[in-house]
Amino acid sequence: MNSPLLQVVNVSNTYSSRRLGIFGRKEEKPVLKGVSLEIQKGEIFGLTGVSGCGKTTLARCILGFVSYSGEILINGIAVKERPKMAGAVFQDPGGALNPVKKIGWLLEEPLKVNNTGTKKERIMEVDRVLSLAGLDSTYKERRPHELSSGQKQRVSICCALMLKPPLIIADEPVSALDASSGAQIINLFRELNETLGLSLLFISHNTSLVSYLCDRTAVMENGKITENR
Repeated sequence: MNSPLLQVVNVSNTYSSRRLGIFGRKEEKPVLKGVSLEIQKGEIFGLTGVSGCGKTTLARCILGFVSYSGEILINGIAVKERPKMAGAVFQDPGGALNPVKKIGWLLEEPLKVNNTGTKKERIMEVDRVLSLAGLDSTYKERRPHELSSGQKQRVSICCALMLKPPLIIADEPVSALDASSGAQIINLFRELNETLGLSLLFISHNTSLVSYLCDRTAVMENGKITENR
């Protein structure tokens, strides 16, 4: 059997706070408590649970944004050694996009920073990824404020895909959208999974949505995985 794409092994995380302001006693609040899970290549894996159960904190650990104990491996490489190996799609697409830059600039910049291809090749890649998300090349000349919420989320998905990461993490990606736009984004994830073999960690409190989209599902409660489906 092939090795899992993502391995989360006994991961814990705590949040530090002071009850009475800066002069109060520092307290450590456990957020994640020995979480373990695996995602296979080409799998859409769902993570669900009520707000505050630790879903987003786990996503941030996998993305390398926050510290943790335990082990997280993507393609056998520790996230602590090479963070940001996964792409991310967040709940608020508008907040994730620089409002003053054109869409073409936003999508090309990661390629430029990583010295990927010539200018012509980068533009061709931007057009290709836009097409995958159901957007034509004219969107390169638009700015985020000219797009609907659904179109912004499509662009956010494009941003996540540009460097071809092995894993995409989508954290409540449709909760801020209307029902029609949300359904289109869900169908887009399924299409990308089928055409690209996209591996996706899909996080949502909506259990029905997770059951519809995902191949397997884990339920989180109070910082622990309590159920696997």
